[in-house]
Amino acid sequence: MVRRSAEQIKSIPVSKLKPGMYVHDLNCDWLSHPFIRNRFPVRSEAEIQQIVEAGVKELYIDTSKGDDVRDAVPLAQLRSDLDADMRAIAATQPAIDLRTDIAEELGVARKIHHEAHTLVRNMMQDARLGNQVELDRVEPLVEDITASIFRNSGALTALCLIKGKDDYTFLHSVGVCTLMISFARSLELPPEVIQQAGIGGLLHDIGKTFTPDDILNKPDRLAPDEFSVMRKHPEDGLTILQRTPEIGDIPRSICIEHHERMDGSGYPFKLAGEQISQMGKMSAIVDVYDALTSDRSYHAGMAPTDALRKMLEWSRHHFDPQYVQAFMRCIGIYPVGSLVRLASGKLAVVAAQNSSSLLTPKVRAFYDIGKTSYITPCNIDLALGHDKIVTHESPAKWSLTPMDYLVEPA
Repeated sequence: MVRRSAEQIKSIPVSKLKPGMYVHDLNCDWLSHPFIRNRFPVRSEAEIQQIVEAGVKELYIDTSKGDDVRDAVPLAQLRSDLDADMRAIAATQPAIDLRTDIAEELGVARKIHHEAHTLVRNMMQDARLGNQVELDRVEPLVEDITASIFRNSGALTALCLIKGKDDYTFLHSVGVCTLMISFARSLELPPEVIQQAGIGGLLHDIGKTFTPDDILNKPDRLAPDEFSVMRKHPEDGLTILQRTPEIGDIPRSICIEHHERMDGSGYPFKLAGEQISQMGKMSAIVDVYDALTSDRSYHAGMAPTDALRKMLEWSRHHFDPQYVQAFMRCIGIYPVGSLVRLASGKLAVVAAQNSSSLLTPKVRAFYDIGKTSYITPCNIDLALGHDKIVTHESPAKWSLTPMDYLVEPA
């Protein structure tokens, strides 16, 4: 297999795309474009017009397979620039004080996470039967999630990185709820707003109740007509929520706006800029981040740090840059539950953020790469300077689940 270098993969504005070039990556989340393939040769102006109409502003070309363009930015340079931006963002964040350590909170968080998964599944089944959302079941659960996050946000957010492909729709809703609460808390929003943000996160995809199962669970990319059906779910969701008058404006805004984009390329209403509410902007970021970090039948999830880098890149057009940066400071450049490689040659899982810098979290090392053997797990505070993160790692590459090494075995 021929491996292409980062110098052959280049970023260009869509205005410079011409027939004869080879698209390596359309550079947007999968529900933002109707193309079955993400990599293909450009053969006509009509294809280019389709890409423009999908809202793509910048994309990657492979110059080993097609024409080059002057002033195109090599992938290596773009990534270096984004990494520099991430380091600058990381240096400005004081961590929120933790009331409990992750070992104490994780057991409670697992129970809450399971209950939330079950509730979302049941709610979507009820909605399919025409029933309204039972807020008396939703509100106590969101209160429990909020309380867990206030004790130690890392426990639940780390659990949300683990999703089975078959349960993606339900677990994604739990993930968005958890991250919306954590995000709203980090912005120091009022308690009642944080609660409403959590409800909105839990219900944001309830419109997928009306999406046919063969589309919702399709094992590969959607065809254009299926793509159009999938895009109806925000409006279908709002229809469901309107059956329950007690549901407030914030959950409704999250439901209808989480696919809107700052440049007006989103759906269903192509809102742009300040036409999108604060919660709409926040939920768009959280929704895409959780989707990017999830395994799907047609692609493997990104490592959290890679997903954050991609979000930062997309903030030039699709997301509010201030909110993207705030979200990165909220969950960390290396979020809790991430797998990282240390300069000492050890694998470690991130256990907590540090007040000095998000680049120096507290980690738990458990594997010696050089000796290819597991070690007695040990806690390391990277802020003390005795070790440092070299890069993040893919759990799939090592065939392990980082959460299994986060706490001492019972």
